[in-house]
Amino acid sequence: MGRNGLMHHWVMIRPWDNALLGLIGFDHVTRTIQAEWNLGYWVRSSAQQHGLARKSINATLKWLGAINEVTVELKVDPLNAAGVKTVLQTVSNWNGERSIPGDSAVTVAGIRTLHHCHLIKTGPKNSQIK
Repeated sequence: MGRNGLMHHWVMIRPWDNALLGLIGFDHVTRTIQAEWNLGYWVRSSAQQHGLARKSINATLKWLGAINEVTVELKVDPLNAAGVKTVLQTVSNWNGERSIPGDSAVTVAGIRTLHHCHLIKTGPKNSQIK
């Protein structure tokens, strides 16, 4: 629980040595009226380009939509090429959409930058990706 409501966070670890590879989580801090959840993720640079973000995002979207249909917001810095690729692939696979009204500034490492917003609807009927 956080000051803005329910949150879910998971740690990505390498099983043989418990090395921290990344984090993924959902919270209710959204910028659009359509989204009920905001998804955020981070993958350590040494663990990138192995599909961890994609696999983790897909697993958590399936988990979140296992019972009810929900709309999830994903934000991405348009200057982060790897992040854009991951988000656009996820949006395409889940039949999501771009939500320009949801664009907003996000502070990362003390720097505030405009992030593009995308929406994905997940639920029992639409939790299967392409």
